[in-house]
Amino acid sequence: MLSVFGDNPPYEPLENIALDCGSPDLRTLPFDGRNWTSDASFISQSKSTVAPIMVSSSIEPGVPQVPYKTARLFFSEFTYTFNLTPGPKFLRLHFYPTSYPGFDASKEFLSVMEGNHTLLSNFSASLAANCKNVTTLIKEFIVAVQNHSLRLTFSPSSSDAFAFVNGIELVSMPLNLYKRGENFPLPFVGYSQVIRLDSTYVFETVYRINVGGDDIPPKSDSGMFRTWTRDDQYIFGAGVGQLAFDYDLQVKYTPSVPAYTAPDLVYRTARFMGVFDNPRITLNFNLTWYFPVETGFLYLVRLHFCELDRSITKINQKVFSIYINNQTAEDEADVIGWSGGQGVPVFKDYVVMVPQEKEGLQDLWLDLHPNTKTKPEYYDSFLNGIEIFKLNNYDRNLAAVNHPEIQYQERSSTSSSSTSWQKRRALTVGSLLGGLAMVFI
Repeated sequence: MLSVFGDNPPYEPLENIALDCGSPDLRTLPFDGRNWTSDASFISQSKSTVAPIMVSSSIEPGVPQVPYKTARLFFSEFTYTFNLTPGPKFLRLHFYPTSYPGFDASKEFLSVMEGNHTLLSNFSASLAANCKNVTTLIKEFIVAVQNHSLRLTFSPSSSDAFAFVNGIELVSMPLNLYKRGENFPLPFVGYSQVIRLDSTYVFETVYRINVGGDDIPPKSDSGMFRTWTRDDQYIFGAGVGQLAFDYDLQVKYTPSVPAYTAPDLVYRTARFMGVFDNPRITLNFNLTWYFPVETGFLYLVRLHFCELDRSITKINQKVFSIYINNQTAEDEADVIGWSGGQGVPVFKDYVVMVPQEKEGLQDLWLDLHPNTKTKPEYYDSFLNGIEIFKLNNYDRNLAAVNHPEIQYQERSSTSSSSTSWQKRRALTVGSLLGGLAMVFI
């Protein structure tokens, strides 16, 4: 059964908690259209041990007053307790690493635990913001509430360090949106095994991309206040393809892809090769994206598709291959075959290992290339959206080391590093197997 957006409205979260940490006000109205409240009623400590409230001395132009004008600073372990319904939740931590009077920013290192899961360890918001060249940071996680309670513990990473947080969000999500359980085995790219993601996994959102479209702010999401960003800075090389859009498209949602899966705008825009009537061109380049990620973790990669071309209505009109980190994820991707029709969205999930060959960041590559085996009518490939999540390892850890020397710099289209698709495919299966031991212990 197909349904248009009006028949299946965006998700309405049962819990929608937005805390303006350190704020004395009961309610404020910020940039995302929500009411943010004081964090005081969620603090577990007694009044004698409550962390001090600090108001930032100045706030840069363009930085929202809420939740970034105030912060709560911690000099010892400090816990928030939330009474919630069981199930998966979005947990978002907001940081504005500005100058707080009387505090040395170089000593800002914190660890964060959610129950027995390590979310952050020896984390510096200042270093992370400098690396990404941003003024504010949002660290988003997907956590599971088991016994109607969630405990979130902040602590400085050393005796002379301090920790801080500006805002905390907890937002409910549909039960099977990302953690789909035993009945949905996911392909483990490069291996014959499958991965089943149950409620024991904790995710960190690393990238959420609206391919070929504009940024989508939280208030324009499908009910869960997610942020979607453009793909421009992640597209690789000179073969950037072309942008496609159909803002009048009535997206036809299905029971397997409900309207809350992603905003309409994700499925109404795309990036495609653009010259599918000339196979001599399209068969000689890929649509390629790269994403710097931490090594030594499994990643869930979700790809969103929706055929916008009204002339594509049958299977084998447009077929392409999908490569993730130089391994074949899908040999014959036929979106019409998957979805059942033009304007019908579909997503595909894949799990990939990024081995710890060295410390720091490593690029996770995504390539799309026309498939010739089935002799499709058109040689083309396209993509509407990308979500990438880091999965906790065997010891329930999601934390990675700060790498201040590594910058997230835009690559030149003529860069010599990893310019050859064939060279990038030379990553050995043996190196991946070496990184699997810690996952399956």
